[in-house]
Amino acid sequence: MAAIDLSPALAKKVFGGDGGSYYAWSPSELPMLNEGNIGAAKLALQKDGFALPSFSDSNKIAYVIQGSGRAGIVLPESPEKVIAIKKGDAIALPFGVVTWWFNDKDEELVVLFLGETSKSRKRGEFTEFYLTGSNGIFHGLSTEFVCRAWDLTEDQAKKLVGSQPGAGIVKLKAGLSLPQPKAEHREGMALNCEEAPLDVDIKNGGRVVVVNTQNLPLVAQVGLGGDLVRVDGNAMCSPGFSCDSAYQVTYILKGSGRVQIVGLDGKRVLETNLKAGNLFIVPRFHVVSKITDGDGMSWFSIISTPNPVFTHMAGATSVWKALSPAVLEGAFNVDHELENQFRSKRTKDAIFFPPSN
Repeated sequence: MAAIDLSPALAKKVFGGDGGSYYAWSPSELPMLNEGNIGAAKLALQKDGFALPSFSDSNKIAYVIQGSGRAGIVLPESPEKVIAIKKGDAIALPFGVVTWWFNDKDEELVVLFLGETSKSRKRGEFTEFYLTGSNGIFHGLSTEFVCRAWDLTEDQAKKLVGSQPGAGIVKLKAGLSLPQPKAEHREGMALNCEEAPLDVDIKNGGRVVVVNTQNLPLVAQVGLGGDLVRVDGNAMCSPGFSCDSAYQVTYILKGSGRVQIVGLDGKRVLETNLKAGNLFIVPRFHVVSKITDGDGMSWFSIISTPNPVFTHMAGATSVWKALSPAVLEGAFNVDHELENQFRSKRTKDAIFFPPSN
């Protein structure tokens, strides 16, 4: 069986116009999307850009990369919730939820979508089903059916179906006022990872905020977890792996660095440079480690389980610290002196290792 290419990739534009653009990663260019049943896409809205109401064929977590705006979210058999969104927000979007997105600011609003595609129309891809617009569901219904379903006259039905020429993303006309967000609607729907309490904080090393069922309960329905990781310049992220059969999907938000991934047979399967905009996927049980460049690096990841468990191979929480000296001597085939030096290092640092002086 041929090895799968794990190289990171950039998203490509799928469609767009005056209101904004939609970008996606393709399984043909990032094969791990297909292998891991994972989808990935980005929405970029200009001022007054409006992503028309739609529902998806996949569970997702949305993450606001840049800007601010509004999102409308309708869970099945629930009233619409309108929330204010801004950079750093993670939003859980279960299967079947209807959403719309709007940018009311001058700065571009960019939202990342990562999710699983086990129920999707195409493995490794998201499909959006728009309710309105030139490619909306209404266009597939005859005038007679629209009239009967919504109790409209023929003229009203034709106008309702045919008045929106845009597809997917449009620019709203001046003067149209969309619903204002309500603070209480954010509860349980969104978590700002840049403002949330830190789960890991290593001086000169890095910081982590984990998205799980404790701080964003809706991820239980999505079946995914996530984390925002910010690593300082020239620091290292400990080699580690997900020990509960999860895939890790990582989008580089800012900065640059290097990554190495080691496969099941102990062979290095990827060694490459990373930069902002890259997406890459770590296969199940593969060990991954990163070293940042001088400006540091930050990334947002989803993990294909809502409460992931990781094993670290170095640092104070390393599995090696739990094993007895004799076991290490035998496992590495080294003398007691080298084993003791190996064990005595990294007794305080955990997960992130600051640069050496």
